[in-house]
Amino acid sequence: MIPTSANCALPLAAVLTVLTSVLLLEAEAGVVGDFNHVERCKDSLYMGTPPRGYLSNSFRKICQKYEDKPRYVTLYDSHRHVPIYSAYTFKKSDGEKKVDFPWMFEPQLASEKSSSNMEPFPQSPSMHMNFEDTQAVLEDYADVVQYERGQLNPDEHQADPLDKASTYSLTNVVPQIREFNLGPWAEHQDLIRKRLNNYCRGKAFVVTGVTTSGHTIRRNNLDRVAVPEYMWSAYCCTEFDQNAPYFVRYKFPVFGAYGLNDRINNHMVEVPLKNLEKFLKGRLDVDKNFQIFYNDCVPDS
Repeated sequence: MIPTSANCALPLAAVLTVLTSVLLLEAEAGVVGDFNHVERCKDSLYMGTPPRGYLSNSFRKICQKYEDKPRYVTLYDSHRHVPIYSAYTFKKSDGEKKVDFPWMFEPQLASEKSSSNMEPFPQSPSMHMNFEDTQAVLEDYADVVQYERGQLNPDEHQADPLDKASTYSLTNVVPQIREFNLGPWAEHQDLIRKRLNNYCRGKAFVVTGVTTSGHTIRRNNLDRVAVPEYMWSAYCCTEFDQNAPYFVRYKFPVFGAYGLNDRINNHMVEVPLKNLEKFLKGRLDVDKNFQIFYNDCVPDS
């Protein structure tokens, strides 16, 4: 018996739905149009909402996926080859830094048909030419002794070995002046780690970003990687220890910091969120509604 269209309609619709779901899931991570689904790293953002107000349409949204699991969010400048910010959930950790993970790149920045998982750089440097137009590569950091690779989502703020490994993507890294990276920046990251370890009782969301400037790492007479003028970071933890000492308690549920990426005058300055946003509005291409956390990290009552 030849099936009628009425008989076929439901099975065909079901098949199409399944196929669509499979295709969507396959495309859910890597470079994405938005962060509106769990598969696209929505859970890395407070209330599932990324910082708002960035005016550039050329930044690429990356759901950083490692071993088929969404890990954190990065807004990436594929022209200047640096992340604008990374947003992640803090995990209680002992602060141990792993150094045995390979550095990775984001295949989908080069081709949307590529894997949605970050991948280790190929052994052959000649292979890096395939994607160096869209992102930084290992050679960019090879001969610049004054710079360190500064992670926006730091290894030390993660606990699970795979979460730690995922922070070693060059799309999560900016060039930091060595003295700043090893001094004020490292000290601030450890300060925040201890504060959130000790006083945050729920989930802590962190956004760490940069302001770019005129300085650039050059290679083969080409501008390759923008060097940030300032680094900034903010955390949001709405469930915290109400009995914490006042000098800690007033820095909850939300607080921020910024520092000059330089050899001198590079101390990190801790400030309330609104002060940080005001500071950044004068140094970023953002509109007047620039906001790091949804509703300024004030939970809906």
